[in-house]
Amino acid sequence: MEINSALIQQNIAKAKSGDQVAFTFLLDFFWNEVYGFMLKRTQNETDTEDIVIETFSKAFDRISTYNPEYAFNTWLIAIAKNVHIDMLRKKRSSLFVDMSEEDDRQAYNIADGSASAEDELIQEQNLSRLLECIKKLKPQYQEVIQLRYFQEQSYQEIANQLNEPLNNIKVKLLRAKKLLADIIKNNSNC
Repeated sequence: MEINSALIQQNIAKAKSGDQVAFTFLLDFFWNEVYGFMLKRTQNETDTEDIVIETFSKAFDRISTYNPEYAFNTWLIAIAKNVHIDMLRKKRSSLFVDMSEEDDRQAYNIADGSASAEDELIQEQNLSRLLECIKKLKPQYQEVIQLRYFQEQSYQEIANQLNEPLNNIKVKLLRAKKLLADIIKNNSNC
């Protein structure tokens, strides 16, 4: 299927009415462009990913304000620039108490390659391949997949637990599922 401006505008219109498939289409289509633009600005993959997730979250929150006279990617880039500026302001204004130590411990626990009791149970159920693929994701994506699909938490419960806006969680899960699908498709070991 050829993706042209009419198809993009059609998906924007659907997204304005709350169509989740249209949101997914827009996220998939524009992710790399916004990511690439921000990576050049930040020179940091982690910051870039955070910025792009928040960008799409804000864009989907405010999609009703999008003016079709402007290119959708231009609107997304403008949002990304503002998110980046906000991030820089927050970093400058904080004394940077290292709250990331706990985050780092959690990330290492999530990314730990040793088999837990849950891992063994999953392996017994012939899902070990999937688990190995999940472990190839970045810790933030592993965490949302684990909370949503293994602990069966709602989007709102995950947002509350991670202390993040609901739309950020939705975007992270969309992105995590897409990356996981790519890993499974491109890796014969998964």
